[in-house]
Amino acid sequence: MPHLDFTQPPFDVLRLAERQSLKKNTQVRYLAANESLSANDLNNFFVVLKGQVEQKLDGAFVTSYLGSNHSEQLNSNDWFDSRRTPEAPNNDFYHYTAVEDTLLLQVDGAAIDKISAQNHLVRQLLSDKLPERLKALQQRRSTQNQAVGVVANGYTAQQEVQQIMLQPVTDVTLLPVHIIDANSTLYQAARTMTEAGLKHVLVRPTAAFSNPASQTEGDLNDGFENDDNHNHTRYLDCKLGILTDADICRAVSEQQDPATTSCQDFASFHLRTIDADHEIGDALMTMTRYRIHRLPVIDHKGQVIGILGQSDVLAYLGHHSQLISIQIEQATDLSSLNTAVELIGRYIRAQHQNGVKIGIVSRMVQTLNAQVFTKLWQLIVPDEVMANTCLIVMGSEGRGEQIMRTDQDNALIIRDGFTHPKLAEFADTFNNHLANLGYPLCDGNIMMNNPMWRQPLTSFKTQISLWFRNTDPMHSIYLSAILDGEYVCGDETLLMQVREHLKIAHRHADSMFVRQFAKAALQFGDINQWWQKFVPLLGGKSSLPDIDLKKAGIFPLVHGIRAMALENDVLAVPSTKNRLKGLVQARALTQERADTLSEALEFFMAQRLSVALSTDDKSARQVDPTTLSALERDLLKECLAVVKSFKNQLRQHYQLEI
Repeated sequence: MPHLDFTQPPFDVLRLAERQSLKKNTQVRYLAANESLSANDLNNFFVVLKGQVEQKLDGAFVTSYLGSNHSEQLNSNDWFDSRRTPEAPNNDFYHYTAVEDTLLLQVDGAAIDKISAQNHLVRQLLSDKLPERLKALQQRRSTQNQAVGVVANGYTAQQEVQQIMLQPVTDVTLLPVHIIDANSTLYQAARTMTEAGLKHVLVRPTAAFSNPASQTEGDLNDGFENDDNHNHTRYLDCKLGILTDADICRAVSEQQDPATTSCQDFASFHLRTIDADHEIGDALMTMTRYRIHRLPVIDHKGQVIGILGQSDVLAYLGHHSQLISIQIEQATDLSSLNTAVELIGRYIRAQHQNGVKIGIVSRMVQTLNAQVFTKLWQLIVPDEVMANTCLIVMGSEGRGEQIMRTDQDNALIIRDGFTHPKLAEFADTFNNHLANLGYPLCDGNIMMNNPMWRQPLTSFKTQISLWFRNTDPMHSIYLSAILDGEYVCGDETLLMQVREHLKIAHRHADSMFVRQFAKAALQFGDINQWWQKFVPLLGGKSSLPDIDLKKAGIFPLVHGIRAMALENDVLAVPSTKNRLKGLVQARALTQERADTLSEALEFFMAQRLSVALSTDDKSARQVDPTTLSALERDLLKECLAVVKSFKNQLRQHYQLEI
């Protein structure tokens, strides 16, 4: 008699007693060709042993579930939970019909529910909530290793990294707070540090003091409170400064008398801080991005409750992104910078293997890439160019959603009135050097060596206004790029002014503009047509094309959410994750809907990363469903269904069917 395969999900996480219970509640079912499951059958869980079952909704094809006889390449038999209901509120249940003579294993739904109540992994795997099932996919491999004893502590080790990144910063031992007045001497500050066993003190400015001259703590003035993808940090409201032992050494090297020199002359003010309830991953990204060694931690009352030290975070986290950051900072030429870039690739692979969520990995990679771009630009241009321009990245790099080294999408905003005879040469050198480092040139030429993407601020504004007025399809592509723009280095106020102009230009645009803009999310066909072609595989390699993850999943989600963000003036945050947060705040989406869209996007991104790491496909867009496990195929179908539902939502909201 056929039996359940306990090496495959969702059964691979069952305990011995749970397996025995399911065996007692499992029976073999036979469906003749064109026979359907009855309403009474829709309380069970099914595994397709042989044959093929079609799932339909209101007579329309949804997907197919295949038995092992349909392809030798399938990793395991498909399964489905007939108790799942569709998203559409007017539909009560799906219909399941055998396309041919089909053999099933039927597991009693009540027995599954009993086990789910006690086993949270099974509960996640079979949840009717897509985000829960996607979390289960991340945990499955480590849980399986623990169950079979391959790695005794495999589950704990792999989950620990993920859990640590999501813990609040207060889980790290914070350094105590010691505050001295700005007019105190360096000698008094040094004495306080010695007595407290610290290498820093906080400095309270005097009322008359407003323009500190020194910024040694990682150039803490570099940046603004409304930093897009890093808005978990802010400036300290009370304008405290910090004085470190390095500042005192610098004062001595400048032959200043510590006994008479005041702290305010060498302290750094306008510090970046982090809220006590924010995550360690946020703190790490902030330290990496701004080369900050210490972050004051602020409670809900706005008070400093401690100092988060870089060495303490590294010791707690056991992470190595800071080491890459240091290597980037110390690079003096293209060769040494290339070494650091190679380390970023190893970092991605290690984090993926450790089970860290793709969103966390991609945002950290965005931070490290920004440091690479900054260092390269610094090696190329003189200080006056750096001070009078703003280098930005766009596309997936700007959104912080890139997987590996993506095509370049960058631009240079120039301060009005500033010129330099070698700007074009600098831009060309920058793009070519990035290509040599492994960041391919953009096929669409959306790079700063293209004069259209290297303009003074006023010219950029004029061009953006033109894009909002014109019906040229390329203008929507250009707008998409600039909407995804993220600051890298230089004068960030230039990008802030561009973003402000985007709001103004959109308000003055034709009321139908956003409707046409959103329409691009529908340009690729319904992926269900592909699944209909997938079903007749009778062994051997399929000649059908693989699924294009970008066209089928990523682009419709990213662009549809981008269009909704444009409509609702959510323009200060380029990442899809932060756009979703803004849309929830604007009540354009529910929190549950936003979570589902976010998790579906991360699933597609994770699949792309898996393809990139296991093949030579650098673009990593195509996935072959026959190489996936039954759980992965099920989740792929579910995520594609989310995309279809979202596209229908866009059609209705923007009346795109008219």
